[in-house]
Amino acid sequence: MAKTLGLHILADLYGVNPDLIDKVEDIRHLLESAVKVAGLTKISSHYYQFQPHGATGVVLLAESHISIHTWPEHGLATVDVYTCGDPLKAYRSMEYIVSVLKPTRIDKQVFERGLVGESEDAELRSSLLNTYR
Repeated sequence: MAKTLGLHILADLYGVNPDLIDKVEDIRHLLESAVKVAGLTKISSHYYQFQPHGATGVVLLAESHISIHTWPEHGLATVDVYTCGDPLKAYRSMEYIVSVLKPTRIDKQVFERGLVGESEDAELRSSLLNTYR
């Protein structure tokens, strides 16, 4: 049976209150809280304050990453959540971010990454057997 190794959620959040996404301190708190709420494992993080407005941040996870880039002058935040393992953790972290930022519109794409399964295993075994015959 085939399964996916990761879930990747990309979301453009429109109509966000600019005060929520202008300062790097708020972005840091948002992402760090999303990691905790979802039960993810933080390895490291990096944040940057743009001038005159906006911030960006990324949290490197044992499970992959969460990132955000903001344009407060447009009420826009772009969010990227990619996790391996339990897909519910990706959904939980994105739901938390959306619940805090309260966008008026969300454009979202969800991708299953790394499809593996029995047919792949059978092809690999066959290839290895033919290589060493």
